[in-house]
Amino acid sequence: MRYLFKFRSFQSNIALAFVLIILMTIMIMSVTSYYLSRESVQSNTQSYTTELVKQVNKNIKSYVNGMTYMSDLVANNRTVQAYFSSSYGSESEEATMKEGIADFLGSMLVSRTDISSVNIFGNNDRYVLGRKGLELNPYTDIKAMKWYRDALAAGGENVISSSHVQPIFKDHYPWVVSLSRELVGPDGDQLGVFLVDLNFSVMNDMLKDIKLGQRGYVFIVDGNGKIVYHPQQQLIYSKLKSEMIDKVLAVKSGSFTSDEGRDSRMYTVQDSDFGWKIVGVSYVNELVANQDNMRLSFAILGLICIVIAILIAVILSQRVSRPIRQLEKYMKEVEKGNFDLHVPVPRTIEIGRLARAFNLMVGKIKELMSQVISDQEQKRQSEINALQAQINPHFLYNTLDSIVWMAQSNKNQEVIAMTSALAKLFRASISKGEELVPIRNEIEHIANYLKIQKMRYSDKLDYLIEVGDSVQHFLTIKVILQPIVENAIYHGIKKKRGPGWITITSEETEHDIALIVEDNGSGMDEETVRTLLFPAAKRAEGRGVGIRNVHERLQLYFGMQYGLSYKSLPGEGTTVTIRFPKNKAAAPQESET
Repeated sequence: MRYLFKFRSFQSNIALAFVLIILMTIMIMSVTSYYLSRESVQSNTQSYTTELVKQVNKNIKSYVNGMTYMSDLVANNRTVQAYFSSSYGSESEEATMKEGIADFLGSMLVSRTDISSVNIFGNNDRYVLGRKGLELNPYTDIKAMKWYRDALAAGGENVISSSHVQPIFKDHYPWVVSLSRELVGPDGDQLGVFLVDLNFSVMNDMLKDIKLGQRGYVFIVDGNGKIVYHPQQQLIYSKLKSEMIDKVLAVKSGSFTSDEGRDSRMYTVQDSDFGWKIVGVSYVNELVANQDNMRLSFAILGLICIVIAILIAVILSQRVSRPIRQLEKYMKEVEKGNFDLHVPVPRTIEIGRLARAFNLMVGKIKELMSQVISDQEQKRQSEINALQAQINPHFLYNTLDSIVWMAQSNKNQEVIAMTSALAKLFRASISKGEELVPIRNEIEHIANYLKIQKMRYSDKLDYLIEVGDSVQHFLTIKVILQPIVENAIYHGIKKKRGPGWITITSEETEHDIALIVEDNGSGMDEETVRTLLFPAAKRAEGRGVGIRNVHERLQLYFGMQYGLSYKSLPGEGTTVTIRFPKNKAAAPQESET
C-alpha cells in the first residue's frame, strides 16, 4: 500500500508524465523536422531567390528598354539620316544640321540622368556628341572599339555590352554599360553607329544591397560569359574568386547546386530578353537560416505535444494545478516589483506551506529593501558631508596672519578688502546648507579666493576668469574650484621663479559642462599625474588631498564618469578639467554683498 500510495503521489505522476512527453516530443520533432525543414527551406529559398532575380531582371529591363527606345528615335530621325548620308556644299548648313542633332541628343540626356553619354559616329567621318564639353580622344580608334564592331555585325539590332571603361573621350573615362546600334538609311545604306552609355553606378546602386542570406549575392553575365556586374568584381578579375559561368550559360532559366562541400552554392538563373543572365547565388549551409517553415513545423508538433501534456497534467493534477497557477501569478507581480500583496493560503498542505513561506519571504524582502535604501542614502549623505568638511584650514590661518600683518602695518584699506573677500568666501562656501549651487556662486567664491591670494602674493600671482554667461546658471556642487586653485598656487606657482598666472575658463557640450583651470607653474611628471587621484596614494607635501576630495564628491553626486582629469609636464604648467553634467538651471538671483 505504501508503494502504491507513493507511486500515485503528485510528484511521481507528474515526473513520469513529463518524462514520457519530453521523450515522445523529442523523437517526433527530431525525425520529422529534419526531413520537412531540409526540403521546405531549400524550396522556399529557391522560390524566393527566383522571384528576386525576376524582379532584378524587370528593373534592369526597364533601363535597357529606355536605351532601346532612344536608339529607335535616333534610327528613325530623318535629320540624322540626312546628315550622315549626304554631303553639303555649305559649311553653315552642315553646322546648323549638326547643332540640331546635338540638341536632339542632349534632350535625351536631360530626360535620363542615369545616361553618361549619347553619341553618333558616321561612316563618312562625321560624328555628333550629345553631351557638351566632351571631346574625342585623339589616340582612340572608334571603329576598333568592340561595341562598334558588334553593332556592325548585328545588322541594325541593338547590342548590349558588358561593363567596361569607355576610353573614347579625352580626360573622361567612365565605367559604363553600352548600347550600340548600326544606323541604316532609307535605301539600306550603312550610315554609322549610334552609342548610348549607361552609368555603371546605376546598376551597382541597384544591386549592391541585395543579399541572399549572410553571404549570398546577385551577379550578371552576358551571352559570351563575360561578367557584366558582380559585387566582388575585383576578386573575379584577380582570380581570387570564380563562378560556374559555363553551367550558368547552359541553363536558360532554372537552378543548380555546385558540389563544393561546406561551401556549396545554389545558383538560380534567369534569362533576359537582351542577352544577359541574372544569377542569384545562395550558400547551402546558410539555408537553415531561413527557418520560417522549420519553425512552423516545430510549432505545430510542439502544439500537439503541449495539448497532450496539458490533458495528462490536468487529469493527474487538477486539484493541485489551480493553486500553483495562482501562486505563479503572485510571483510574477513580485517580479514586476509589487511587494504589497498577500497570497491566500489554500487548504492543500504542500501548496499551503509554499504560500505561507512566500508571504513571509515577500514581507522580509520588502522590509530589507526599505532598510537598504535608507542605509544607502544615509551613507551617501554622510560621505558627501564628510568629504565637504575636509577643506584644508591652512588657507584660513595664512589669511588671518596676512590680515594681522597688514593691520600692524596700518594698511587699513587692504585689511578691509581682504576681510570682506574672506567673509564673502566663507558665505559662498556655506551656501545656506544646499548641496548644489549655481556656477556663478562658485565663480564668485573663487574670485574672492584669488583676490585674497593676489593681495598676499602681489606681483608673484596674476589670474583671469573667463567663464561664459551661458553656463553660469547651471548647478554644481560647491567648493570645487578652490582646492584646484590652491593646489596650483602652493605646489606650482609658489615653486616657480618669476610671475605666475592662473586662468579659469569653461566649455559646454550638449549634456556636460567643463571648468578648466590652467597654470604656468612647475608642473608634474607623468607618474605623479597618473597616481594623483588614487584613493590610497600618499602625496608629498600634502599634494592631492583637496583635489581628491573634489574628485570623490563629484563622483558620489553625479556618477563615476565625471570628476577631474589632469594634463601636466614638468616645467610647463598644469591643466585641470572639472567635468560634470548639466543640471537644471537655478532661477537667476542677485549675488549677496
